[in-house]
Amino acid sequence: MQFTPPLKSATLLKRYKRFLADVVTPQGEVFTLHCANTGAMTGCATPGDTVWYSESDNKQRKYPHSWELTGTADGDLICVNTQRANQLFREALRARVITELSDYSHWQSEVKYGSEGSRIDFLLQQPQLADCYVEVKSVTLLENGQGYFPDTVTLRGQKHLRELMAIAAAGQRAVLFFAVLHSGIERISVARHLDPRYAALLDQAILAGVEILVYKASLTPADAKIEFSIDFIQ
Repeated sequence: MQFTPPLKSATLLKRYKRFLADVVTPQGEVFTLHCANTGAMTGCATPGDTVWYSESDNKQRKYPHSWELTGTADGDLICVNTQRANQLFREALRARVITELSDYSHWQSEVKYGSEGSRIDFLLQQPQLADCYVEVKSVTLLENGQGYFPDTVTLRGQKHLRELMAIAAAGQRAVLFFAVLHSGIERISVARHLDPRYAALLDQAILAGVEILVYKASLTPADAKIEFSIDFIQ
């Protein structure tokens, strides 16, 4: 995925109201940009961090700038725009990077499914293969050298696990795909200390046949792409 036009940099002053952040450019201009991330963003939004942002030419947008990447004081690069995870997954599917899913040639996104009124991120289909339902999650939390998901309590994520378990019970493939969007993360675990209910459901989901795939993305201010798998430590 190319960032077009190229991203520009600024320094983070503060993030607030979840969707907004104030930054200052190297030229001293202060403005507010949009943050497409409803999570806690722990370790991703420290005042003084470098913010890499995109700019929209849509005149209807109140905030035309979007926060894409964070450059931390430790030298890590993090993609904080959670909307990018699905885009990166789609590109990886086309490039056959995700070997466990490379047999599927047809897919749809945002397909309604389940008893709780959900939409699956991707439904993969191929003649003579079981349908494959894939839920994509972005991982950005790094603590003590370990990556974790989620970064806060996620009722939506809990619902998705219940839906995936039902898919597996029906004889279809159910996949939880973790897109690691933090350059400093080399392995991940479920964040039992932050959302014990999600962790318990994930344990149940694995026993029920839900597959866990973890792939890391390479990140630069010019581009991003999913490249290789890393370990999930249950």
